[in-house]
Amino acid sequence: MKFENYERLAFAYEGRVLTITIEGNAVNAVDAAMHRDLARVFAEAQHDPDSDIIVLTGRGRAFCAGGDFDWFEEQINDPSKFRDIGHEAKRIVFSLLEMEKPIICRLNGAAAGLGATIALLCDIIIADETAKIGDPHVKVGLVAGDGGAVIWPQLIGFARAKEFLMTGDLMTAKRAAEIGLINHAVPAADLDAKVAEIVEKIAGNPRWAVRWTKTVVNLQLKEIANQLMDASIAYEMASNTMADRREAVRAFVEKRKPKLTGE
Repeated sequence: MKFENYERLAFAYEGRVLTITIEGNAVNAVDAAMHRDLARVFAEAQHDPDSDIIVLTGRGRAFCAGGDFDWFEEQINDPSKFRDIGHEAKRIVFSLLEMEKPIICRLNGAAAGLGATIALLCDIIIADETAKIGDPHVKVGLVAGDGGAVIWPQLIGFARAKEFLMTGDLMTAKRAAEIGLINHAVPAADLDAKVAEIVEKIAGNPRWAVRWTKTVVNLQLKEIANQLMDASIAYEMASNTMADRREAVRAFVEKRKPKLTGE
C-alpha cells in the first residue's frame, strides 16, 4: 500500500495527478504529527509510480498557517523536543528540492512560517488572491530557520526578503504575485481552473524533459540550502531557549502585547 500511516495528509488521484491535502486543525497548523508527515511525503511522492504531477493544497480555509501553539509550548518547556525535529526540518526542505516531479501549490488560504516555506519551495504557486502569506517566525521569538532564509531572497531579492523576514509581516497573495514571490493570484472561484490549466500545460510536455529541466533549475537552490540549513536550524534551535521566545508565545496565546526584555 502507498502513503500509509499519515496522520495529517490526505491523498487523491485524478489521472496521473496526485493531490496531497494538508489536514490539521482549523488553520492546518503544524504539530509534531504533521511535521513527521511532511518530512517523508515528498520523497515517497517522488517514487510513486502512478503520478507525474503533484498538487499540494490545504483543507478548509487555510493552506498551512504556521506552527501549532501547543506544540510551541512543548518545545519551550522541553528544548530536546525542538532538537529532535532538526533532521525532519532539513528533510522537508531537501526532499522538496530533490523531487523531480513538478509540484504545484494550490494556495487556498493562509500560509505562514513553515507553511509559507513549503508553498514557496513548490515549483509553481497559484493562490486565492485574498490568501495571506508570510513568515512570522520572529513574532514568536524564533529565527526563520526552517527554509525561509533559503527561499525568500531567491524569489524577491535580499532587501525585500529581509524586510519581510525581520518584521514577520504577512501580505495578500495578490501583493505576493506583484513582487514575484508567487506565480499567480486569482479569485477564489477561479483557483481550480487556473491550477488545472497549468497542470494540463505541463502534462502535455514530455515527462523527462519536464522533470530534468526542474532538476537543473533546482541545482543552485539545493546548493544554497546546503550552505544555510545546518546553521539555520542551529540558530532557530538556540532562539527557542530565549526568554523572549517564551514571552512572545505566551503573549500571543493571551492576546496581548509581549513584554520583551531582549533576552
